[in-house]
Amino acid sequence: MFDILEADIVVFQETKIQRKDLVDDMVLVPGWDCCWSLPKHKKGYSGVVIYTRQSVCAPIRAEEGITGILCPPNSATSFCEAPEDQQIGGYPTKSQLEVSAVDATSLDSEGRCVILEFPAFVLLGVYSPANRDETRDDFRLGFLDVLDARIRNLQAMGKRVVLTGDLNISREGLDTANAEAAMRKNGYTVEDYMSMPARRLFNQLLQGGKVVGERDAHREKPIMWDICRGFHPERKGMFTCWEQKVNARPGNYGSRIDYVLCSLTMQSWFSDSNIQEGLMGSDHCPVYATIKDQITIDGKTMHVLDVMNPAGMFSDGQRQREYSTRDMLPMSGKLIPEFDGRRNIRDMFTRKPSLQKSQSRASSLQNDEIDLERANNAAKASTTQFSQMNVPKTCTANGQNAKDTAPSFTAKKRSLADASTNKSLKRSKSGSTAPFTPGTAKGQQSLKGFFQSTSTARATPAASTLAPGTESQSDETPTPALRSVVDIDISDIKSPTHTISVQSFVSTNPASPLGSILSSQASPSKSRGATQDAETVHDPIQSKESWSKLFTKPAAPRCEGHDEPCKTMLTKKSGMNCGRSFWMCARPLGPSGEKEKNTQWRCHTFIWCSDWNPTTAA
Repeated sequence: MFDILEADIVVFQETKIQRKDLVDDMVLVPGWDCCWSLPKHKKGYSGVVIYTRQSVCAPIRAEEGITGILCPPNSATSFCEAPEDQQIGGYPTKSQLEVSAVDATSLDSEGRCVILEFPAFVLLGVYSPANRDETRDDFRLGFLDVLDARIRNLQAMGKRVVLTGDLNISREGLDTANAEAAMRKNGYTVEDYMSMPARRLFNQLLQGGKVVGERDAHREKPIMWDICRGFHPERKGMFTCWEQKVNARPGNYGSRIDYVLCSLTMQSWFSDSNIQEGLMGSDHCPVYATIKDQITIDGKTMHVLDVMNPAGMFSDGQRQREYSTRDMLPMSGKLIPEFDGRRNIRDMFTRKPSLQKSQSRASSLQNDEIDLERANNAAKASTTQFSQMNVPKTCTANGQNAKDTAPSFTAKKRSLADASTNKSLKRSKSGSTAPFTPGTAKGQQSLKGFFQSTSTARATPAASTLAPGTESQSDETPTPALRSVVDIDISDIKSPTHTISVQSFVSTNPASPLGSILSSQASPSKSRGATQDAETVHDPIQSKESWSKLFTKPAAPRCEGHDEPCKTMLTKKSGMNCGRSFWMCARPLGPSGEKEKNTQWRCHTFIWCSDWNPTTAA
């Protein structure tokens, strides 16, 4: 995935995983480091992670949350109370936190922000709360207020800031599909639309942001630049998010809510920025910004690698020392206890063993001797219990016992195989005196064995001897040949389940030795139960058709506009129809966001599933 993105810093939002869900492929990525922020209470909710390519950049500090109230791993001291040389800084003041109706602990409890500091700038990876319903308005506005305060405080300290992530805010009408129609539908004017609290706050942060009326106190000046919009100022349809429930992405009916912003002093650093709308896998698409190799800081031109790594690691773009574990920060995912000190499985097959060849050989031989002895003991024990099991004697190439010489790989493998066979035989029926020979018959191979044709069932005398409630009328004693083929005590089988299993076994393999022996013993006399069983055999074709009708989905209606099969949806909106299913056109919504006539986009077809009768329609 990282090779496809071709990036050196990758920020993910809304990871929706818990700590227990982290696996090697997420944390132990070769050549990459990562810092996670996971929700503290809501499991499988939100979450942010930032990956950094170790060969190009290495942060000097890392924090979680926007308030600084959280603590680093394995520490009881919060970020904002740590020594100054360990702080990123810019923490909201008490008065700035009081603006929010939600306390600082709650704001940082949902895993919505990871902050990394490089010598060049401070990077914030953010997942802002969405505008779902009114119950979350206080939390959303509180989060944005504190985020705005943290960014402005960092700027006041003289630090450059890069803000990236899913902010869940469309900047203006140009960033939302069919915004004018939506305003008319909801009775909004352009001023009302731009004056919505979250949008107003966001535009006051941005250079060129449209603000209605006077600017708010402490937000008199814009401090951030919208990089992607800066490179494409008039581009329409530059959306980064689409509604999946209505399949709005093919018609590009979406909005731009994902951003890469930077301090105004960094505008000249970037050579390109765009969206990658063709990269699938999410309801969002990536947004990227490319930094030039040579940048200017305080009038001095320098290589970007010099200021994206700790001091002394690069000089004029040339590496002076390698990245090591001492450059790893406490927030690093590789220091999570479950992954600390471990390696990715790929490295285990590429790195050379640390032991010397002689030591490794001696250790291997010793382990082989122990394994061989255990296998032989298991084989002997199994031979005692199953007297008919023939365990071959393990020998070397010279014919001597393996105990007298160094173990060979072939001998060890055969002994282990015999031991495993004996182990599996212990699970067979207690009355068995000989194991079932795998090569004798294949047995029941699939569900088809339960639906043998009537002619086959009647033509197989062995099946009649095992019908429920009946016994064989033959007075002959089973021959030893039968017991040597399969020792399952056929006379003890009474349940219908066993009867069906053996019937399908015999009828599926009529040429097998077991089938011929059972047939020869059952042929001298026909029992009364056999005749009764033949009369009650069900037609397998009719049974198959009945089951098929029961489990087959009803035929979908065809839409009116395109004569194509419809798709089913479930009503989740509260009301009398909540929970009801309905049929609708399977095509995606068009750019208008509405159902259309005589176009390639979704038509007006709508049918309640309870009202649809395929038989009547046909």
